[in-house]
Amino acid sequence: MIVVKEVKSYIQKRKFVDFPNKLYKNNPYYVPYIRMDEMNLFNPKKNVSYEDCDAKYFLAYKGKKVVGRIAGIVQRLYNEKTNEKRLRFSRFDAINDKEVAKALFDAVEKYAKEMGMDTVHGPLGFNDLDREGLLIEGFDQLSTFEEQYNYDYYQSLIESAGYEKEIDYVEYKIFPIKERDKRIDRIADAVMKKNNLHFGTAKNMSEFIDKYKDGIFNVVDQVYAPLYGVVPYTDKLRDQIISQFKLFLNKKYFCVVCDENEKVVAMGFAIPSVSKVMQATKGKLLHPKIFGIIKAVKKPRILDLALTGVLPEYRAKGVNALILQFMMNTLYNENLKHLETNLNLENNAMIQNQWKNFPNINHKKRRCFIKKI
Repeated sequence: MIVVKEVKSYIQKRKFVDFPNKLYKNNPYYVPYIRMDEMNLFNPKKNVSYEDCDAKYFLAYKGKKVVGRIAGIVQRLYNEKTNEKRLRFSRFDAINDKEVAKALFDAVEKYAKEMGMDTVHGPLGFNDLDREGLLIEGFDQLSTFEEQYNYDYYQSLIESAGYEKEIDYVEYKIFPIKERDKRIDRIADAVMKKNNLHFGTAKNMSEFIDKYKDGIFNVVDQVYAPLYGVVPYTDKLRDQIISQFKLFLNKKYFCVVCDENEKVVAMGFAIPSVSKVMQATKGKLLHPKIFGIIKAVKKPRILDLALTGVLPEYRAKGVNALILQFMMNTLYNENLKHLETNLNLENNAMIQNQWKNFPNINHKKRRCFIKKI
């Protein structure tokens, strides 16, 4: 018999956080969360998303053994933006058992109805930089630190609970160009001069963040606002995200384009891949192997592309060529194996067209599901 319990006690919270690490033990493609960040999910004092969200967490038991987990999130900002009544399911993990999956989704759907919602969709997190999308292709590919790995049977479990496709994401590996494309350099130089633009500079990462963080997030908010699942980044959320990712940032892999008034008009940045280190530390930042993160950040072989964006009024001016030039220079000069794009919406032709300038392969695909309740 399957019993689903709402997560309330500290022990239950630990079981919720630790369940996927046990489920994926020795899986070569799974990359753990940072355990401390996941434990902070439950704490409104450390998770600022509770100012705009409501959430509940559930564990499924078979006897005394945990066999699955799921979270339900009401993202009020997103519902206000779309004028909908949706609840997001998040952090779904389970053994290969449809009875377990149904019990977990029943619990989430009951919570959704209690909150006055009429639709459940996901997997989606509190915001767009939380893990989202269910892996449906690319099960033999190493996960990035920013995304979630899952077994191939998850899709069947979710569909058996009455969910169907809402939208897919695609992911690419971008490889260095054997010879520099001088045409991009010429276009980029001309765009820079014609529009009186310059690249942002700073002495170190801390100064860079202080100087440009608001400009970067302002670009993100404007560029990403129309996209599926995206919510605005409040000031507190911006600070929380920076705090979570600061350890993994390297100024060399940030590109910020500013106008003559130092306003950020375009940006692109990548994060050194720490997937292997996170596997070794099992997501625990106090692990002795944590020094591997410092090495990975300073001398990476792979980069995870985080975000790119150009303000709408600058797109027609060719400013995207500056971001392409930055990527080309980074791949070419840093002797990288490849850059991984993370998630691109399947209908976002604008971003996918950028990858045609590089050797690339589409190696992963993800899906968000939907169910009316």
